[in-house]
Amino acid sequence: MTTSHDGIILFAHGSRDPLWHRPIEAVAQRIRARAPQALVQCAYLELSTPDLSTAAQTLITQGAQRLRIVPLFLGMGKHAREDLPQLVQALREQYPAIEWELTPAAGENEQLLDTLCAIALAPASITAKP
Repeated sequence: MTTSHDGIILFAHGSRDPLWHRPIEAVAQRIRARAPQALVQCAYLELSTPDLSTAAQTLITQGAQRLRIVPLFLGMGKHAREDLPQLVQALREQYPAIEWELTPAAGENEQLLDTLCAIALAPASITAKP
């Protein structure tokens, strides 16, 4: 359950291609629809803006006292395992009054794995174009 003092940062790798951002932004929009009181920002490691620090600062300025960072990575690669914890530690030091939560990578979540399995097993609804 989120309150008006909760902020969620959806953290992804980033891309120069603006179409790449659509699914990340779609998740943010769904969160806003389901939990209108939650403060939500997308943030990116590289190639896109805002970065994690900027997104956190935005949410803190909006009144967030607790920030949950959700890495939208399928696996626990170097970015999720090493880079992100270092960035979060720097934020903890910069904003010691804020409560920080770093969730596991999305691909570590059983619900997502089940959803990906269901997608793979579902009858094709779109014909692939060469």
